[in-house]
Amino acid sequence: MKVLPKENLNQLLSKLSQSALVYVPKDVAGQIKFAPFVSNDPIRLDATNSLMPPKDLLFPQCQNMYHYGIDPHNEVFIDPIIESSDQVIFGIRPCDMRSIECLDEVFLTKGYIDEYYQAKRDKLLTVALGCTNPAQTCFCESMGLDPNAAPAADIFLREDEQSYAVYPQTEKGNTALETWEEFLEEGEVAATEAHCTLQVDAAHVKEQLDVLSESDELWNAMSIKCLNCGTCTFLCPTCYCFDISQENKYKEGIRFRCWDSCMFSEYTEMAGGHNPRPTKRDRVRNRFMHKLNYFEDRYEKKLCVGCGRCVEKCPVNLDITVLIDKIGALSHE
Repeated sequence: MKVLPKENLNQLLSKLSQSALVYVPKDVAGQIKFAPFVSNDPIRLDATNSLMPPKDLLFPQCQNMYHYGIDPHNEVFIDPIIESSDQVIFGIRPCDMRSIECLDEVFLTKGYIDEYYQAKRDKLLTVALGCTNPAQTCFCESMGLDPNAAPAADIFLREDEQSYAVYPQTEKGNTALETWEEFLEEGEVAATEAHCTLQVDAAHVKEQLDVLSESDELWNAMSIKCLNCGTCTFLCPTCYCFDISQENKYKEGIRFRCWDSCMFSEYTEMAGGHNPRPTKRDRVRNRFMHKLNYFEDRYEKKLCVGCGRCVEKCPVNLDITVLIDKIGALSHE
């Protein structure tokens, strides 16, 4: 087995950063975030989930799409702005790796290819790290994930106190590993199996939501304390709603897209003033239905990966695990 001794980690990352922008989990102002690697900076591979998911490496919070205008010959021009560079995300957890799988489905399948997303995805190397001590708010196992595996990652790591076991899982991962050889050794890693302490009854949630009435009192009970603040959607690794706008200056301008939220009251408001989801009850129901039902209809996987960010950060404790358990209980009645 190929293993990476922990004392070689900084040297490996330094070498990777010579040819790519390497993102690692770091303590930034008291919060764990994925940030560019800087040699000898403390790296927090021991931390649980980062505050913000690393999806912005592929789907930036604000992203220029194209430059347009009228040239000196009075001709209209439209120039796409496709920004991409070699990137490595090192230490991504299994739940966040699954979220990238979900985003791949949205932006790269079903007859639609998002060229902006694809350009970044093609140049991203994913190095996932198995969990050792999931947070109390993590429930990925209940959503069908394994905290000890990330099969979609290019390279997967499992650790003990001294080393990381290194498993290349894709052609891109095998190619990348050739540059790691000087830092690797033959050996064994005594990794322990990690399990979530938070377990929910999600086995039949989709089937129950298929038949649950839109007017069911459950939606009133769940939405009554919602602030429509959007915290859950901005921290969610699988939310991908966006709005498109532009900035004009005389004869030219930039069109760009920015993250948006289905929890905002104006998100579904149409030009004529009609809003198909006018109440927060409608919006809360739509969010949970999308995570646990609609997305699975289209892509055959749940959109919730059980990372627990929304559970931890919602200011009024509007807890998706409570909803899942309540719906799961209906299947036993």
